[in-house]
Amino acid sequence: MKAILFVGVGKMGLPMARHLHAAGHRVTAFDLSADRRAAAAAAGLVVATDLAAALADHPLVISSLPDDDALDAVSHAVAGHAASGATWIDTSTVSPEASRAAAARAGACGVACLRAPVSGNNTMAERAALTVFASGDRVAYDAHESLFACWGPQRFYLGAGEEARYAKLAVNLLIVGTSTMLAEALALGERGGLEWQALWNVIEASAAASPIVKAKAPALRAHDYTPTFTVDQMRKDVALIRGAARALGVATPVADVASAALDHAAAGGAATEDYAVVIRTSRHNPA
Repeated sequence: MKAILFVGVGKMGLPMARHLHAAGHRVTAFDLSADRRAAAAAAGLVVATDLAAALADHPLVISSLPDDDALDAVSHAVAGHAASGATWIDTSTVSPEASRAAAARAGACGVACLRAPVSGNNTMAERAALTVFASGDRVAYDAHESLFACWGPQRFYLGAGEEARYAKLAVNLLIVGTSTMLAEALALGERGGLEWQALWNVIEASAAASPIVKAKAPALRAHDYTPTFTVDQMRKDVALIRGAARALGVATPVADVASAALDHAAAGGAATEDYAVVIRTSRHNPA
């Protein structure tokens, strides 16, 4: 059993923390939101209201955070209050630059850092069906690898630096590119006279029916854009993808088109709908 401080118990963090608790670990939750702290308490977790004190009391810290700014804030707290010899595992989707700075800051204070972003949405987090990409301190990874099995069956150790952050951005580029291609393909087929359900029958039976297409198909067949990951959340990730690519000198024509499609959907009032709503936008807008 491990004593774990879990920082950030939102839609992804809370089920991940619950799975650790169910596996027999002693999990304390911290979140800036009173509502999220209440949800953690209702799930049977111990709740901390003082982050500094909680960091000092826990040799293992896991975080699930919304963006670079939150990671920066938590890294300062970890550097200032976690005990030397502690381990910090961050599961967020953030920029490699912010991650590198956060790890350096904490590492300078004797805290071992693992970058462990997870691939999957909140529904997959509930089912413990996430994939973990890990990089950073190898000793820390080996010591805590069993925790990742609580979140899903697949995990990959990818290197000593920011490799996990790049892996997550690369996978998310494939995901958002798939939705953008689907939008264009569905608009083409439908305007060419294909009935919506027949078009989906063709797509799901085709060589292009990837796991993400098959997973999204039931909702999209029904024109259901209830969010598993919103337009605004995907816009944030696409901005990270494009920023990382610019820094590396990589052209991003697919990400650029996806970004424009997401911006158009957000401007049309769909910012809180599922990112696949670009399909509806494409269907209803002429070239």
